[in-house]
Amino acid sequence: MSIKILEDARPHPARAMAIRSIQCVEGKDREGWLSLWADDAVIQDPVGVSPLDPEGLGHRGTEAITAFYDQVIAPVDLRFQIRQSFACGDECANVGTITTKLGGMVSRTELVMVYCLNAEGQLASLRAFWEFEDTAAGVY
Repeated sequence: MSIKILEDARPHPARAMAIRSIQCVEGKDREGWLSLWADDAVIQDPVGVSPLDPEGLGHRGTEAITAFYDQVIAPVDLRFQIRQSFACGDECANVGTITTKLGGMVSRTELVMVYCLNAEGQLASLRAFWEFEDTAAGVY
């Protein structure tokens, strides 16, 4: 796990939730990861229309977020390397690379992930900005 930059950064609630989300994903902690999300949360990963979100509306609510985990996160090994983190208000934007391994295939995705908390401190949204076509083509 390469989130030292986040752990060394100034404490901030949104950054802490981003760290927890990354730890759960890398550790394959499905229930822990799902528990971070508000019932009405939305995940846009990536933002807009893609094969992961054909309508481009995001994965909204507990059922859709659970399906996103089971179909997109669970089958692969994900490792995060965060180079920069900017936290303000109820949000945290992280800049980095995700390395994805599935069988013998490895891909790297350069991205910006923006986490937003609700008033109760749960994750209300994740908006991940990355270009699906470049990742699929192995550009990175």
